[in-house]
Amino acid sequence: MDYTPGSAVTAGDVIEQNALIGIAKKDIAANTLGALALDGIFDVTKKANDVASVGTPIYWDPVNGYATVTAGALTAMGRAVKAAGATDATVRVRLNHRLL
Repeated sequence: MDYTPGSAVTAGDVIEQNALIGIAKKDIAANTLGALALDGIFDVTKKANDVASVGTPIYWDPVNGYATVTAGALTAMGRAVKAAGATDATVRVRLNHRLL
């Protein structure tokens, strides 16, 4: 998906737009057209102490900048494709916009 950020974005950053989750494929300079991946498998920063089994739904918390297993009012980003323990810093997620 085409994306023009207002401020610089680093490859791997998670971007949420209108309940759609994308991952920056490359660094994107501010006010420059770049691209976001809308599907694929990515390692994403995870909320400390969260535990995810393979298949666990994963949600994006844009305020805190991490993935979590707690839905609340957060946007679904996909499902875990590798187990993540409480002390793991990341969770491996398959982006899936048809999650829920």
